Order: sequence, then C-alpha cells, then structure tokens
Amino acid sequence: MALLSPVSLSHDPLPSSLVLPSRTVSLFNSQQIFGSKLKSGEIKHTLLRLSTTLRTSPGLAMKASREPPGLTQELRNSELERVAETESGSDLFDNIKHRFLSFKKHKYMENLEHYEKLAKGQAPKFMVIACADSRVCPSAILGFQPGESFTVRNIANLVPRFEKGPSETNAALEFAVNTLKVENVLVIGHSCCGGIRALMSMEDEGDSSSFIQNWVVLGKHAKLKTKAAASNLSFDQQCKHCEKESINHSLRNLLTYPWIEEKVREGVLSLHGGYYDFVDCTFEKWTLDYDESSLKEEDERISVKDRLFWC
Repeated sequence: MALLSPVSLSHDPLPSSLVLPSRTVSLFNSQQIFGSKLKSGEIKHTLLRLSTTLRTSPGLAMKASREPPGLTQELRNSELERVAETESGSDLFDNIKHRFLSFKKHKYMENLEHYEKLAKGQAPKFMVIACADSRVCPSAILGFQPGESFTVRNIANLVPRFEKGPSETNAALEFAVNTLKVENVLVIGHSCCGGIRALMSMEDEGDSSSFIQNWVVLGKHAKLKTKAAASNLSFDQQCKHCEKESINHSLRNLLTYPWIEEKVREGVLSLHGGYYDFVDCTFEKWTLDYDESSLKEEDERISVKDRLFWC
C-alpha cells in the first residue's frame, strides 16, 4: 500500500510554521472575512493567535501533517476562519458584557430594594406596543424603567383585529390587560417605518409567501384611508401620513376585543397613540376619545383628545 507523504509545516516563512493556502492569502489581501473588513492590525493579531494555537496544540499540527494536502488546506482554512469569527464575536460581546456590569453596578446594586421587589412580581401601569425597528426603543425614548411598562414589539407596531385569531401581540394584550391590569395601552409608531413603506408599496393582493406582507396587510385599511386623503402627496409623504393613520387604526382594532372595550367604556383603561420622529427627535401623543368614536364597522371612526407635541 502506498503511503501518503506527510505535509510539512517546517518550511513556512511565516512565524511559527504557519502555512496559508493561496485562497486564504487572497482572503487577507482583500481584508475580508465573511464580508466584514478587518484593519491590518487586526489581521496581524489574528495571524498571531492562529500561530500560537498551532504552537500550543501539537496534536493539531501532527494531524495536519498526516492528512492529504486537500484535507490539510481545509483544516487550516477552517481554523483560521474560526479564530477570526471568535475574535469578532468576542469583541462584540465584550462590549455588551461591560454594559451589563455597568448596569449591575450603577443601576441594580444602587436600587437593590426595587429590583428585589420586582423579582417577586410586576405591576406596570403601561402596556406599550411598538415597532421592532432597532431605532425605536420605548425605554430609551420615554425613559421607562424596569417594572413600568409591559412591552411587545412587532413589524410596524400593528394590532390585529380580535377576529384575526391568535398572535403574539394579542396574547400579550390579554396578559397585560386581564392579568396585570394595566391602566394604559400606548401604541407607538415612528418615522421612516419600513413596515409601513412595505404596506404602501405592496400590490392589493400581496404575496402570500411573504411573512412580512401577510403581516403588514393588517394595516390595509390605514393604507386605503391614506390613499383617499393624501393621493396628491409624494410617496414619502404618503408613508408618513400612513404611519400615523395606522396608529389610529390599531387603536380602533383594540376596541374589537370585548374585554378591552368593556374596560375602556368603564373608564379603567385608556388607549393612547404616540408618534416618534427620530429625524428631528419629536414626539406626539394623543388619547382615544371613546365617547366620540364610532364602533360601527361600516364607519370605524375614532376621535382623539389630549393631543400633545413634545420637541
């Protein structure tokens, strides 16, 4: 039986007998790893880490020397990519780690009694329905502290009608209103909403294979009202109009839940709309006027009161 010649690592001009295949060298020349650019200093650091790994792992070097050239190349590529990926992820989570430890030191430990109380239960006054957009964090914008707001976030901060069946949004509504007994539901929309833009761009029939379109179509009524009221405006202006119209549509949809409508009618629950414009950092707030709003499906008219503008 013919024996395979061992692949030597001893003639490598790089430190610690590290051989880089041509594909890997090309990879570094373009300074690309998984589509993320690395600075030259980071590349050197990665090479040093890999070199150290080979020096401290003789079993790995021996295994490489016994494998055929193709397998050895794959092993080196895999090890190099793993080190680079680990370092990138490590740097990211190191940052998060420091944030957490800072929170623990300056927030948790300095308000230990409050957090010990929260560990036993929650009694928030607000339920917030906000968009999943990374630029729209209710706690950062409105200063909600732990225990103050029960929050659910979805694409375009939409509330489905009661008849639409279960979703994570109405499950959260049921828990917040019936179990936690929140006193306020606040629906927060925002500027430059991708979900609303998708709603305004989609064909009337939509794409049944798209999760996004099957979700944002819940705001179709707001789109129709926008087209009727703002057809003379540019597409961007129509989107902004629909961003606010869809909030009111969600407030109207909240009243289709019998146990929400009952509590609003009795005055123990209030429904509010909010609009955060992160382009100029302003916030609008208003409250649904139940007595002046219509519950008839053919009308679906809502009135608002207590409109405020914060800038």
